[in-house]
Amino acid sequence: MSIDKRDFRRALGKFATGITVVTTRSSEGEHFGVTASSFNTVSMDPPLILWSLDKGAHSLATYRDAEYFVVNVLGNDQVDISNRFASRGEDKFAGIAIEEGLGGAAKVRDSAAYFECKTWNIYEGGDHLIIVGEVMNYGCRDEGSSLVFHNGRYAVPEPHPMMLPVNEHSALDGRLGKHLLYLMRQALAAYRSDFYPRLSSLEVNDKEWRIMTLLADRGALEVDVLARSVAQPLKDIGDTLSGLQDRNLIYLDSDRRVMLSEEGQVLALRLLAMADDYEKRLLESLETEEVKALKSGLSRVVERLGASV
Repeated sequence: MSIDKRDFRRALGKFATGITVVTTRSSEGEHFGVTASSFNTVSMDPPLILWSLDKGAHSLATYRDAEYFVVNVLGNDQVDISNRFASRGEDKFAGIAIEEGLGGAAKVRDSAAYFECKTWNIYEGGDHLIIVGEVMNYGCRDEGSSLVFHNGRYAVPEPHPMMLPVNEHSALDGRLGKHLLYLMRQALAAYRSDFYPRLSSLEVNDKEWRIMTLLADRGALEVDVLARSVAQPLKDIGDTLSGLQDRNLIYLDSDRRVMLSEEGQVLALRLLAMADDYEKRLLESLETEEVKALKSGLSRVVERLGASV
């Protein structure tokens, strides 16, 4: 069976995973770290976990020869750390608070959990090495939640509505149903599920829509800035950008910034027009002043919380 790698990764993205940074220390004392979503459990007795490393990684020999490594499970406020360790060509540990674990491997401070491991075995796995570790020590923090990768972008885990206790579920028409966080979450989920499928009429998916409309709004952007703005890991956004390049919708300028092509600009304007029309019809039951108040209020909430888009 012939498999399209990009489409295969898209299908794999339907399976939600956590995000980890796996660290080790070389025999020369240098710290190494890579972002990995392939972390999984193997055994409880003995306590074994595994993760996989691309054979093309420049740090392959270091991890292959390492006696110890640490798996740091990132929290939902550590997107920047995930992006940093997914890239090359910089001091990944600069400015990041760490503690040294077994073998001197770095434990990232404030991560959701960490697992200090001794290399148990290494297996061949196609274009990856599968590294199995025996957990020698671990820890976690109760507050906050973990960073999640799903459907090609970062996400945060939330309890499924069906898992709410009966008394909470029945309160949706009461106190909870009027809570701002609940209302925003419900509105966002409903908006996405109804609007995103409409993008297929222009042969664009939701990830491409976010990138193209952002470029139309802001102009040329560096890849790492673009990745942060649309909440996609650098590794994943590369596939999305390659797809857009293959269709001549974007290109890289002389400064390696992403820009819309002429065809891309035309399509982006159509996408924005589609979004404007959808929004207009969605809010037609509201008075003009109510729409202004809604947007103004949400903008102030974003500013108050210090969020960026």
